[in-house]
Amino acid sequence: MLKRTTGKILPGKPYPLGANWDGNGVNFALFSQAAQQVELCLFDAKTHKITANYFLTEHTDQVWHIYLPNLKPGQLYGYRVHGPYKPEKGLRFNPNKLLIDPYARSIAGELKWHDSIFPYQVGDPSDPQLDLVANTEDSAPYMPKSQVIDSGFDWADDIKPDIDWHKTVIYELHVKGFTQLNPLLPKHLRGTYLGLAQPQVIEYFKKLGVTAIELLPVHYFLNDRHLVERGLTNYWGYNSINYFAPDPRYAKQDAVKEFKQMVQALHAAGLEVILDVVYNHTAEGNHLGPMLSFKGIDNAAYYRLVDGMPRYYMDYTGTGNTLNMMTPKVLQLVMDSLRYWIEEMHVDGFRFDLASALARELHDVDKLGAFFDIIHQDPVISQVKLIAEPWDVGEGGYQVGNFPVGWTEWNGKYRDCVRSFWKGDDGKLGELAYRLTGSSDLYQHNGRRPYASINFITAHDGFTLHDLVSYNDKHNLANGENNQDGDNHNLSWNMGKEGISRSDKVNALRRKQKRNLMATLLLSQGVPMLTAGDEYGRSQQGNNNAYCQDNEISWFNWRSSQDKQHLFEFCQQLLKIRDKHPIFHQRHFFQGHAVRGSEAKDITWLGKSGEEMSDEEWQNPDTKYVGLHLHGQALKDVDEKGQPLTDTDFVILLNADHKDIKFAMPNSLGNDYSWRVVFDTAYDNISRKLKNMRYHAGSLYLLQSRSFVLLEKAPVRKKAIKPRLLPLVVAD
Repeated sequence: MLKRTTGKILPGKPYPLGANWDGNGVNFALFSQAAQQVELCLFDAKTHKITANYFLTEHTDQVWHIYLPNLKPGQLYGYRVHGPYKPEKGLRFNPNKLLIDPYARSIAGELKWHDSIFPYQVGDPSDPQLDLVANTEDSAPYMPKSQVIDSGFDWADDIKPDIDWHKTVIYELHVKGFTQLNPLLPKHLRGTYLGLAQPQVIEYFKKLGVTAIELLPVHYFLNDRHLVERGLTNYWGYNSINYFAPDPRYAKQDAVKEFKQMVQALHAAGLEVILDVVYNHTAEGNHLGPMLSFKGIDNAAYYRLVDGMPRYYMDYTGTGNTLNMMTPKVLQLVMDSLRYWIEEMHVDGFRFDLASALARELHDVDKLGAFFDIIHQDPVISQVKLIAEPWDVGEGGYQVGNFPVGWTEWNGKYRDCVRSFWKGDDGKLGELAYRLTGSSDLYQHNGRRPYASINFITAHDGFTLHDLVSYNDKHNLANGENNQDGDNHNLSWNMGKEGISRSDKVNALRRKQKRNLMATLLLSQGVPMLTAGDEYGRSQQGNNNAYCQDNEISWFNWRSSQDKQHLFEFCQQLLKIRDKHPIFHQRHFFQGHAVRGSEAKDITWLGKSGEEMSDEEWQNPDTKYVGLHLHGQALKDVDEKGQPLTDTDFVILLNADHKDIKFAMPNSLGNDYSWRVVFDTAYDNISRKLKNMRYHAGSLYLLQSRSFVLLEKAPVRKKAIKPRLLPLVVAD
C-alpha cells in the first residue's frame, strides 16, 4: 500500500520547471503539450521502492505542476505520462514506463537494462511493425530515479578566472581517465571530481602551463545496451539523458556538491572549467530505442521527426535522433541548462558537440537560427566561452568558419593541414601559412579574431599524438566491431614501423615529429587545445575510437620515462614562451605590411635565401619549408591599460622535407642585432654551445630534415658568427 506524505497538497506553480525545494516543500513542474495526464511517483531513498503517487491536476500553459509540503532534499521521484501510443503519428506515451525528469538536478542509481525499459514489445529488430505494439511491463525497478536537491553551497570568495580568449590554453581530459592511475592520489579519490580538485593534480596543470580544463561530458549519461552486453561502456559519455545532473559515477557521495568543490578548487588556482555538452541528441535512440525521459514525456515536441512519417526520427548525429531546436520548450530546456551550469555550478564555458545539428532550421544549417539568436541576446550565456564543434553527419553539416561572431570553433582544417604538412604531403605550404597565423581565410570575413580558431592536432576522438606518429592504420579490434569503427583518414605516419619499435632511428624520428607537432600547435596564432596525455606520450595502442574503453587503453599512464619527461619539459618550454611573448597570442590578424609607423612588416614569409618567399616557392608543390620573421615592434595590440604592446623579434623555420636545407638568416635587423637559437626539434636536447651561438644576417643555418627551429633576436656580440654555413656541433 502506498503511503502519502503528510500535509496539504497544493497546486504549485508552472515555473520554474523541475523539482525545486524552497525550505518547506517541493514544487514539481513538467512540460508536456500532448499528454492527457501526468503522474508523479515518489520512491524510498534506500530501497528505491515506490512510496506514493500523485496525479497532477494543475495544467498551466502546457506545464503540469503540483506542490508537496514537507518533502525534503534527497527525495527520489519519477514521472509516468499518460496519452495515446500511436507511433505512426509520433505519439509514444506509455504510463508503464517511469521517466526521468528533464530538469532533475541529481539522479540516483544506475539503469539496469531490461526489456521493460522499451516502450514496445522487444523482438526481432528486422520486424517492420516491431515498435507499433506497446509494452505494458513496469520499468520502474530498472530505472534510475530523479532526486530533489538542496542547491545551497558555500562558494566563499570564488572568482571566475575570466581569462582572455587570446591567452587561453585548453586542456581536454576525461574526469576518470586522467586520475584513475595517478599514484599521487589516494585510491578513493581516483576517477572522481574530487580527484581533479587535489593540490597535486592542480600543481600538474599549473606546471604544464594550461589555463582551462575542458571536461568530456559529465551530464548524466547511459551505457548503451549493446556495449554492456559486450562488457564495454560508453566511456566518453556522449550519450546524455539529462542536462542538469552531474554524473554520479565520478562522485564519492554527492555529485552536485563534489562537482562544485572541484570547480572552486580549480578557480582558486586560476584555472577555468569548460564542459563538453551534448545537446544534439539523447540516449533514447531511434524508433527502436528505449523510453527513458523525453520520448515518453512528449516525443513529438522534443525530437525532430521525419516530415510525413513521424514514426521515424531525423538523425543528423549518427545516434538515432536529434533534439528539436525549433520548439520553444526545447530551446528553453537548453538555455535553462546552460544558465544553471554557469550560475549554480560556476563553469566558465561550453564546447558544443556536433553544433551544426543545433543550428538546423527545417533541414539546412542556419547560422542565424533561433539557437544562436537566443544565446546572443542572453546576458549570462553570451558572456562565457562558447566553442562549436562545427559539423554533424547530415548533408551540409561541415560548417568550419561559418559560425557567427561570439563563437569559437574546433578548427578541423587546422588539424588536417598540420598533420599533412609534417607527414610530408605535397602542396600544403600555402594552406599552412593560413593555419599558423590564425586562419584568417576562415574567420576574418565576418569580423572574428584569430582566437575564433581552436587549434588542435589531436582530440579524444582519434589517435593520440604518440599514436599519430606510430601507426599508419587504426587498431580498434578491442571495440568488438571488427575494426570497422573509427575514422580511416588519419593523416598519420608510423615512421617505417607499425606500433612499438626497437629501432633507435625510428624512435628518434617519432620523438622529433612529436616535438614538431607540439611546437606548431603551441606557437600558432589562435587558441591551442592539448589532449590530456599528449604531453606525456600517452598511447591507446593504435585505437583511434576508444569511446568504449574504460580501462588502461584510455586512462592516463603516469609511469614516467626519460622520453616522457623530455616531452613534458618541451611542452612546458613552449607554453612559457607563448605566455611570455604576446607575439604568439595576438588578438588581431597579421597584415603583412608595416604597422604603426614601423618600417618593418608585422610578418615576413622567408624563403631559404633569407629574402621574402618567392611566388615560385609558394606555388611549387614540392616546397616543404618556410620561414617566418615575426616583428615584435609592429604588433597591433595594446595592453590592459591601452599602451601599445611590443615584443622581441622571432624567426620560425619549418622543414617537413626528408632533406636538410641551408637556410639564410634575414637581413632586416641591421648590424646591431643577431639571432640566437631558442630550440631546434632536431635534437632531444640542444647543447649550450648551440644556444650560445649568434647568427648575423645572411648566416646559413643548417635546417635539418623534418625539424622546427625557433630563433630570437639578440644583441650582437663582439665575436659574432660570420655569414657562412655553420657546422652545428650538438652534444648527445
